[in-house]
This record gives sequence, structure tokens and C-alpha cells, in this order.
Amino acid sequence: MPERKDPPATPLGIYDKTAKERITGIEVIALALSAVWLIGAVVFFVVMDTDGTASEPGGVLRFIMIMLAIFMPVAMIWVAATAARASKVMREESQRLQAAIDAIRQAYVAQNQTRHTMTEPTVTQKLEEIAAAQRKAETTLAMFSSTRHAELAQAAAQPPAEPQVIDDQVALPLGTTADEMLPPLGKSDFIRALHFPETTDDREGFAALRKALKDRKTAQLIQAAQDVLTLMSHDGIYMDDLTPDMARPELWRRFASGERGRAVAALGGVRDRSSLALTAARMKQDPIFRDAAHHFLRLYDRMFTQFAQTATDAEISQISDTRTARAFMLLGRVAGTFD
Repeated sequence: MPERKDPPATPLGIYDKTAKERITGIEVIALALSAVWLIGAVVFFVVMDTDGTASEPGGVLRFIMIMLAIFMPVAMIWVAATAARASKVMREESQRLQAAIDAIRQAYVAQNQTRHTMTEPTVTQKLEEIAAAQRKAETTLAMFSSTRHAELAQAAAQPPAEPQVIDDQVALPLGTTADEMLPPLGKSDFIRALHFPETTDDREGFAALRKALKDRKTAQLIQAAQDVLTLMSHDGIYMDDLTPDMARPELWRRFASGERGRAVAALGGVRDRSSLALTAARMKQDPIFRDAAHHFLRLYDRMFTQFAQTATDAEISQISDTRTARAFMLLGRVAGTFD
């Protein structure tokens, strides 16, 4: 016995007509009224009125008037029936169309809910990664501060050195500070300190940072860079995520010699639109961030001017790839340094 197959379903299951009515109640009523009128007209004009003929004067006109009196009401009945049926069809079509719109709206809402459910874990995971990176940065910066404070406390706890006696003569200090007695900071340590330690286990990075913090001018720059990096991390902006276009050392030397504006516009190699937009909005709305950014830009400008006088092209390329230099590129573009 062959298997019975069900008819295919429509896409929405509602906007279709499985069976069309050939004759509706409206047509039945119209037929009944037409039949009643025609029978009545025949009875009145043919059976009851037998005297009038078409051969008499005015008979043709009388015949035409009789035909009009018979068939005009019938025509009006069918015009009304057609209008009533069209109105009924329009109501049915409107109901089916409304049902189709409701089904589409429900499907759209269900699809959005499904999409939101699917993307929510991804968004949550991204937020957790940003929070973890921010905690990591705050931990590293806290270690910077604690290391610096520990060194200052240790230096304060040490008793002052006794004056040296050479040949029964006391060597009296002549205004020489402790910072001036320290050996000069090497360029490699300076560059490594401006990049900051990669992780909490980066011993080389922390060693270079400790040496740099002992130099007063370098410590000011590092502190200013630390401030702006921390503030930008609150908006999810991290220097490791930026891949700026690296400028040639010759262009950095022109910047160090005092050129500004479009002549050195290539130094602002940060092209990330979201980071630029967030930083520009923060500069306009947050006066603390704006002051910190301008303070950092001034210190970096002053530092690089001195650094470029004795640095090689390789060292300039290395320092331009540090996190501090990337922050300078980003903030410099937002502040209009390269315009």
C-alpha cells in the first residue's frame, strides 16, 4: 500500500489559501434577489400588462424603459455583491498579512535572543581578559612603587657616612648630592626601563627599572609614563595591542632638533581608530588625564632631545619601539603634536 504524503507546508504556515470558495453567500444572495426581481418584473410587465405593444407610438421607448426597469436593479444588485465580496477578500487578506507580520516579528525576536545568548559568553570572556590584563598591569605598577619605596626607606635608615680623614685633614662635602655621585645610567638600561618589565618574572626588566629610578630625571619620565598608561588601561587601551608604523631614525633626529608639525607627522604612527577615539574623548572630558598627558609629552620631548644627541640610529629605533614611545605617539597624535 503506498505511503500517504502530506502536502508541503508553507514557509510561515499561515499566509496561504488551501481551498478557494467558488460561490460564497454573497453570490447566493445576489442570485436570489436577481431571480425574485426578474420574476416580479415578468409578472408585472408581461402577465398583468398585455395592452402595450412596441408598434404603438412610443412603444419602442416604452420597451426600453421596461428593459431598464427590469435589468438595472439586477445590475445594481451584482455591483453591490461584487463590492461586498471584494471587501470580504480584503479583510481576509489583511488578517493573513497581520498574522504573517506577527510571525516575522516573533521569529526576529527569537533570533535576537538566540544571538544574544550565543555572544554573551564571548563578551564575558573578553571582559574577563581585559580585567585580567588590567590587574596584571596594576600589579606590575604596584611592584614598581613598592620597590622604589623600599629603596628610599633603606637609604633613609642607613646612618650618614663619616667624613674621611686623609693626612689628618677632613674631606668636607662641597654640595655634591648623592644623585651626582651615582654612575651614569647606561642607554641599554634606560631603553629597557622605558619599555617596563614584561611580566612579574622579568628580572632584567626590573633590574633596569631600579637603576632608572635612581636617576631623578628618568624617574620623573617613568612616573609620568606610568600615570598615563594606568589611566589609558581603564579604557581598555594597552600599548601591547598597538602596532604603530615605525619611523626612520632620521625623522626622530629632526624631531629632536626642534621640527614640529607635518614635517614629522610620520612619527605619530598609531593608526588604531578605537584607541585614538577613546583617547581623544578622554582628553576632552577628563582634566586629570589631560594634565597627565601634557606633562608626559613635555618630559618625553625633553628627554628625547637629550637622548638623540649621543644615541646611535639603532638605539633610536629601539627606544621608539618601547611602550613609553608608543604612548607618546598615541598622545602626540591626539594632542596635535604632529599636525
